[in-house]
Amino acid sequence: MDLNFTWELLLLFFFVAILAGFIDAIAGGGGLICIPVLLLAQIPPLNALATNKIQGMAGSLTASLTMIKKRVVNPRQIVFAAIMSFVGAAIGTIIVHFINVSVLDIFIPIVLILIGLYFLLVPNMGDIEKKPRISEKSFNTIVVPSIGFYDGVLGPGTGSFFSLANIALRGQQIITATGHAKVLNFASNIASVIVFALSGKVLWVVGGLMIIGQIIGAYLGSLMVINKGGKLIRPLVVIMCFLMVARYLYDKF
Repeated sequence: MDLNFTWELLLLFFFVAILAGFIDAIAGGGGLICIPVLLLAQIPPLNALATNKIQGMAGSLTASLTMIKKRVVNPRQIVFAAIMSFVGAAIGTIIVHFINVSVLDIFIPIVLILIGLYFLLVPNMGDIEKKPRISEKSFNTIVVPSIGFYDGVLGPGTGSFFSLANIALRGQQIITATGHAKVLNFASNIASVIVFALSGKVLWVVGGLMIIGQIIGAYLGSLMVINKGGKLIRPLVVIMCFLMVARYLYDKF
């Protein structure tokens, strides 16, 4: 399915994807930028979500490859976690068709607020690597698929959840935690993309153009993470968490 759009609107989608990719690579929450623009263009909600997901996947892939190339992430160390993230998201995407997700309406804003406050009130968090609080096996088999499951069901703040979990539970330095979050988020995105693509909900012309924009933005954002580190990541995570809460509450109430 593809709708007819003017060149001006297609260019808007392109530049919005660049901005979203840049923000997503640093702090997450790129969908907060893309989805409202797609909806304002009169794209049906399900098609907007599907198109946002596929262009977001391209951004998370670019960010992941950049982090791996710059040796922030060792792919051998994260491959199992990525598989578990994919499995969790696949299950979540299937389950979402059979459950009432309204039970999460209160849970999601509270968790996002707590993440924002944690990054805000613990300024030295992630400055140095610390001793893990749980084992790698427990983290990969319980925490990672749980966050992946959440991404399959809903998705807002998934990147922030992965980053915080890597820092708080595995003791990772903030740049490493952000790099790992990108890889895990990419893996969870794949599951949703497969479902949306098979159901024919993706607008391929719009999605293809936004993929190019996402790649550009994600690459630039990843370089900023590597060069600026926590000084850039923390304030953006805080801002995006509270913006996601505001947008989520606005949509629900």
